[in-house]
Amino acid sequence: MFGRLHALPVVTQFLATYPEVSAGLRLTDRVAHFLDDQVDVALRIGALPDSRLVATRLGEVRPLVCASPAYLAARGVPVRPADVAQHSAIAFDGVASASAWTFRTDDQEAPVPFRARLSVNTIDGAIAAALAGAGLVRALSYQVNEHVRSGRLQVVLQDFEPLPRPVHLVYAQQARLPLKLRAFVDFAVPRLREQVGAATL
Repeated sequence: MFGRLHALPVVTQFLATYPEVSAGLRLTDRVAHFLDDQVDVALRIGALPDSRLVATRLGEVRPLVCASPAYLAARGVPVRPADVAQHSAIAFDGVASASAWTFRTDDQEAPVPFRARLSVNTIDGAIAAALAGAGLVRALSYQVNEHVRSGRLQVVLQDFEPLPRPVHLVYAQQARLPLKLRAFVDFAVPRLREQVGAATL
């Protein structure tokens, strides 16, 4: 979703600016390996364990729990993490756990288990279910910011959010960066920083 919402517009702008350049964009939630997957540059959300990469920080996104106002009016607003056990939860079983959400209390992060009444394999589907009033959903701020700003979703348990996740543009260390890659990095970084900042609630 991040690639579709934020990377794709930057790539198309880059191609319009440099008509002699071609690009391939892979939209996936899995971590791409630069050599094996023949990737020149990647966007990563979360901690970067591989120190061999050159990383440029673009901003950060927040993990949020949201629900529709209609659902919260009918079921009540959770006020502490343990309350999610009494609510209908919508699980996204893509890259995160489908049975627990992490919350932060007293500078400690801990998983809080829940029973999902609905499990969806795409975050788009999970958010659509929340918009329809099916329950609570955990999503990243950029995934729901338009719905929250419009009032179609309401953020809950904000005092217990885990730490924000950094967003980086990364590429492999090289003695000399290819000119096309350098041009793309120089073009993309300020635009992606602006987009990440605009998508932060």
